[in-house]
Amino acid sequence: MAKSRRGRSGPESVVESVAGGRAELRPDRDRPRGWTLLIDGAPQSHVDLDDPAYLDFAYQRRLGHIADLAAPAGKPLQVVHLGGGALTMARYVAATRPRSTQQVMEIDAPLVQLVRTHLPLESGWRIRVRGGDAREGLRKVPDGWADLIIADVFRAARTPAHLTSAEFVGEVRRALRPGGFYAANLTDGPPLAFVRAQIATVRTVFAELCLTADPAVLRGKRFGNAVLLAADRELPVAELTRRAATDPQPARVEHGRALLDFTGGAAPVTDATAVASPAPPPSVFE
Repeated sequence: MAKSRRGRSGPESVVESVAGGRAELRPDRDRPRGWTLLIDGAPQSHVDLDDPAYLDFAYQRRLGHIADLAAPAGKPLQVVHLGGGALTMARYVAATRPRSTQQVMEIDAPLVQLVRTHLPLESGWRIRVRGGDAREGLRKVPDGWADLIIADVFRAARTPAHLTSAEFVGEVRRALRPGGFYAANLTDGPPLAFVRAQIATVRTVFAELCLTADPAVLRGKRFGNAVLLAADRELPVAELTRRAATDPQPARVEHGRALLDFTGGAAPVTDATAVASPAPPPSVFE
């Protein structure tokens, strides 16, 4: 059962045990109906129930930029979200692209229930949350159904190995319509072996790639997020670069020859060789 307290200054945190650990919904003191989801103390996502188009976390803004550029403004999309969390990105697409149809794959049923109870979705949003493993759920998506697939799956702060292989990316490609976008939230630190291998892996399936991240992360100076975008058509690199540069937390976009050089000859990953993403150092959450 969830535990919550309300103080004189407003709502207090809601804490509950879920499959992935200890979940906490922590109120945002700067936004009356804003909440941050933490799992075992690690911030996962942020939701503002009054403004679902507001994205507080930098990596989610990068994903939001991709959703904005996946089609002409306002056009409804068919979107698959691998990993649900607080359903932040599904809310964003629903708010910015009304009548979009979305499927969310989330393995943690108690977390889904916690989020639905305390951070309810708006009526009329076409968002279906499916329980179970992300890759298994992806297999049930019809060929060519999705305009956009977003992978943001973490278990104990690590992306599971079976969601990092070329076979998995091939399944993503099958479910995308021609010209659709695949976006993946990756986390890594020096020497960035995981991110480099993911670029090499996705390149075996998609012709066009770009990577957006904080310059310090790209230089291997610290652990952090990197958002990989892939498609079989030309990417909106110039606009992504502009948005990344003007973000409250500026980032750099690598593409083309620079991205190939960054990959540094890393080998693609298969189901037989895949490993989970590295665990973040404790200092990340201090």
